[in-house]
Amino acid sequence: MNSAQIEIQLIASLVAIACAIPGTFLVLRKMAMISDAISHSILPGIVVGFFITQDLNSPLLILLAALTGVITVVLVERIQKTGLVKEDTAIGLVFPALFSIGVIMIAKNANDVHLDVDAVLLGELAFAPFDRLFIAGTDVGPKSLWIIGSILLVTIGLLFAFFKELKISTFDAGLAASLGFSPALIHYGLMSVASITTVGAFDAVGAILVVALMIAPAASAYLLTTDLKKMLVLSIIFGVISAISGYWMAHWLDASIAGSITTMLGLLFFNIYLFAPSKGLIAVMYREKQQRTEVSLLTFLLHLKNHSEENERHVNHLQEHINWQKVRAKTVLDLALKNNMIDINKKIVSLTIKGDEFTSQAIDYIITNEDTQIEDMKDDFFLFRG
Repeated sequence: MNSAQIEIQLIASLVAIACAIPGTFLVLRKMAMISDAISHSILPGIVVGFFITQDLNSPLLILLAALTGVITVVLVERIQKTGLVKEDTAIGLVFPALFSIGVIMIAKNANDVHLDVDAVLLGELAFAPFDRLFIAGTDVGPKSLWIIGSILLVTIGLLFAFFKELKISTFDAGLAASLGFSPALIHYGLMSVASITTVGAFDAVGAILVVALMIAPAASAYLLTTDLKKMLVLSIIFGVISAISGYWMAHWLDASIAGSITTMLGLLFFNIYLFAPSKGLIAVMYREKQQRTEVSLLTFLLHLKNHSEENERHVNHLQEHINWQKVRAKTVLDLALKNNMIDINKKIVSLTIKGDEFTSQAIDYIITNEDTQIEDMKDDFFLFRG
């Protein structure tokens, strides 16, 4: 592994970490698509900054891009607050307009410089090691590494300094305001950080990968934990893993590095979406199946409570009269027996003392609909969930 390969992976990892931090809060605030809007709409800010400085590496580009990102958020919120359209519609109105302005400005005035739509949207990590930073004639590494490293240090500093404010305003803006914090100021500060991170990563990875690194790791972590600190750590880990594995996938396939990293992010999210212990699709489907069985059990117990005739309590009655399939009937009977709710004697089913008491409580709950009634029943009734 040569130095260029190490530098590419290091840049990709730093971009992943820098994007994961604001991305976590964007996902929690249900503002994931804002990152896509910012990543495109800051183009006019970059172009204006270049027109002023004639230098693609000027810090002014980052500042003007961040300002444009904040303007994007303000415009989206203003349009949304009219009540005439929803947030997704407002985003769809604002960022194409701003992005189009940037594209026109490039086409008209910047055709002779390395500032084009393809470079902005796609980026190319493979070229990052060739754009070096020299200090006093000494090569200190790729410019992208220093730019994104500096942004990351500032982001981490702000995270530690304002973690409490970010946390409270994210989950309860009203409480934040009552405690003396300014939710609006924190909100626009977060948008500024997201904007600066986006433009800082533009030259190395492009807008598409920035959006993927900002949202996919955070969305994956969100399916695994409800703890904010753990979510931040998991987002960073997922981003770095995807960045490194995506690079080697691109190396093996001789494909786009940005495209390969985005693919790995998609595969990571898809697997977590399926197999997450509590929020994964398979776990949710399994719980729903369990709940249907529990409801069937309660239906059966209520039936036994209300019928004393033997023909109504015969095992075969489940299939003949209630029209349950054989497998479903057996599942309900086995669950009732396992929890000592019923006795079966010569295929006649009877409620046990426990089953009779439980069913009486269930009837009381159904009639009164009082939460206090169900709380005492949970240990007995939510049999699968403890």
